[in-house]
Amino acid sequence: MTPGGGPMKECGYREINTRGTSPMESPPKKKTAARRKWEAFPGRNKFFCNGRIMMAKQTGVFYLTLILILVTSGLFFAFDCPYLALNITPAIPVIGGILVFFVMGTLLRTSFSDPGVLPRATPDEAADLERQIDVANGSTSGGYRPPPRTKEVIINGQTVKLKYCFTCKIFRPPRASHCSLCDNCVERFDHHCPWVGNCVGKRNYRFFYMFILSLSFLTVFIFAFVITHVILRSQQSGFLNALKDSPASVLEAVVCFFSVWSIVGLSGFHTYLISSNQTTNEDIKGSWSSKRGKENYNPYSHGNIFTNCCAALCGPINPSLIDRRGFFQTDVTLSVAPSNGMTMYGSTQSQSNMCDQDQCIQSTKFVLQAAATPLLQTETIITSDEPPLPGKTTVNAQCASLALGQPTPPSSMPNLNSETALTDMIPLKEDLRNHQFLTPDEAPSPPGMLPASSPVTHSHTMHVLNLVSQDSLHEDSVRGLVKLSSV
Repeated sequence: MTPGGGPMKECGYREINTRGTSPMESPPKKKTAARRKWEAFPGRNKFFCNGRIMMAKQTGVFYLTLILILVTSGLFFAFDCPYLALNITPAIPVIGGILVFFVMGTLLRTSFSDPGVLPRATPDEAADLERQIDVANGSTSGGYRPPPRTKEVIINGQTVKLKYCFTCKIFRPPRASHCSLCDNCVERFDHHCPWVGNCVGKRNYRFFYMFILSLSFLTVFIFAFVITHVILRSQQSGFLNALKDSPASVLEAVVCFFSVWSIVGLSGFHTYLISSNQTTNEDIKGSWSSKRGKENYNPYSHGNIFTNCCAALCGPINPSLIDRRGFFQTDVTLSVAPSNGMTMYGSTQSQSNMCDQDQCIQSTKFVLQAAATPLLQTETIITSDEPPLPGKTTVNAQCASLALGQPTPPSSMPNLNSETALTDMIPLKEDLRNHQFLTPDEAPSPPGMLPASSPVTHSHTMHVLNLVSQDSLHEDSVRGLVKLSSV
């Protein structure tokens, strides 16, 4: 029964965490969002298939290359191969198919791969490099001199200059150069080829060379057998009738005639570069030309053509340095509302006999508010079985019994139920007039009603006494009372 005589209602409680931190100490929660590195790549490149395919930004000429190869080959297989296989040999379409397959494979491998892009310096690395440049320049000297932007290294007895890249903030390694179209430093940079839609560098040069070499064979192969087809038909029905019977052969012959010279010439030029272990960039600049001096020579050459070709075509392929499909972490901070040292947990409803809901909630609010603001009026909550003091609201019925395993007051808290402790701590009745009491209605409510899961003993009487105690005793007492008031 409640003090008003009404029937008792069930009220639920939730658990509170007495060991929580204060609002100022509540650490923010962080949620990690993972992104691929290619999504924030600084260069002007395009990526497809979740970073697996890497190309230059301008790929229009690459599509033209695909169209020329596929259309010319398709016309050859559709209009010339049936006649040639029937009148000469069935091996012609087989050989043509192998050449087309090899050309397309090397083209896509050249176009879709990383040519050897060098990663840019991080801000810390760039700052450290700038400090090294200042130290090497003698920044402590009186006059101002611009810092040197080159370094010299010796490779096989030849002095090679390393240039500083203002975009990537690095000293480029030997034979590397910055591509202005892709905006990347490329290792062993050869040239930027718009026909393949990518730079040609250390990691895809061999595929580029095999592409132009196989394309040269395919162009010569198609051109030769198209002419053969026209000649055989001319012998049977005349030249004009042959052109009328196979108009696609005329188109193929024209395309191959104008293409074969440039393709074959390009293949011969790169065969010379491979045999001497040079790049197109070095050959155009004349880096190892004898015109620069008798002592100027190519330090990268192995001395003979066979070794140079094996080094360029058969050596291992270095892994990509940019790790475009790797992850980098981005921390996203999530704001957390202050908890005033109290952590919310999932609640379970208690089904035992309990006190009136409204009064029980008010009493619990009073205890929690006093625990949450211990320095407001230096108040301490004391539970006792003594008769109630005048002017205080009492709860006549015990809510529940203390279950096993529930939190207990710390050892530093005095035994408040003993008569000696109450005698020492409770002042006389005439002194009570000097103390300020707070009723449950007057006490401000805590931020939210805190649920709990296990029953706890509610005291018959609650008193608020203005005690002058040490900080440690006050803190332990408050924590113990909050534990006793939790369910």
